[in-house]
Amino acid sequence: MPPTNAKTSRSHRGRQEARRQELISRSLQSAQHCLEDDDFGTAYAHYLLVLNLAPELKATVKETFQFTLFKWAEELDSLARIQDLFNCYEQALELYPNDEVICNSMGEHLFRMGFRDEAAGYFHKAVKLNPDFADAKENFYRVANWLVERWHFIMLNDTKRNLTYLKAIENAVRSGCKSVLDIGTGTGILSIFAKKAGAPYVYACELSKTMYKLACDVMAANNMGSEIKLFHLKSLDIEIPKHIPERVSLVVTETVDAGLFGEGIVESLIHAWEHLLLQPK
Repeated sequence: MPPTNAKTSRSHRGRQEARRQELISRSLQSAQHCLEDDDFGTAYAHYLLVLNLAPELKATVKETFQFTLFKWAEELDSLARIQDLFNCYEQALELYPNDEVICNSMGEHLFRMGFRDEAAGYFHKAVKLNPDFADAKENFYRVANWLVERWHFIMLNDTKRNLTYLKAIENAVRSGCKSVLDIGTGTGILSIFAKKAGAPYVYACELSKTMYKLACDVMAANNMGSEIKLFHLKSLDIEIPKHIPERVSLVVTETVDAGLFGEGIVESLIHAWEHLLLQPK
């Protein structure tokens, strides 16, 4: 590039940078004035502009941006502008994808609106990002009480019942069952039993998003995250060979309780018998 052109290009870039800095400065001032006037919507728009123009300022304006977002979200909630509220949180999480405070706040809005499974996902992410975040942990336990029926906790603490399941699965695997499908895995306890019993191939499915994530964590904690293939699906939606290569030799489930028919377990077991389970010769 000739010297004259190079100099012109540098000059042009310099003017562009000067205009960018001026726009950033003016937007920050405007955002502050809007906050003083409790005009949170306009302040939020100014901060969005600043953060898109100057990502390097994310750490500097983070706390003020959070405050503005939460105040604007409260207004949108009171005005029943739900889609606008969600759009704001999506924009915020694009800028701060690993911010546990924003994730927790998003979960709180979802929970109040009745989207408990989705709320649990955000609370869970917040806790994963910061295990010491007390508000997120409390929110996650609260929503878990809504999503996980009381009988599930009773079953998990029923030692005699669990040992019976374990022995039955061990006997089945020793008798030649090489592949196992756990329908409605919950925390993944039966899948773990099957793997520990020596089954080479273990598959599990769970419809609840919250329980699916919990099962992922439990399996990972037991060093079986890569040993058990877990699907966030209804068993009725599992297909061969799309999800599992062939029919399994054993189906296990612990979803039989007072909600037997409401959970659709009868249909699931019929489907497993007809389509997923090896038929006796």
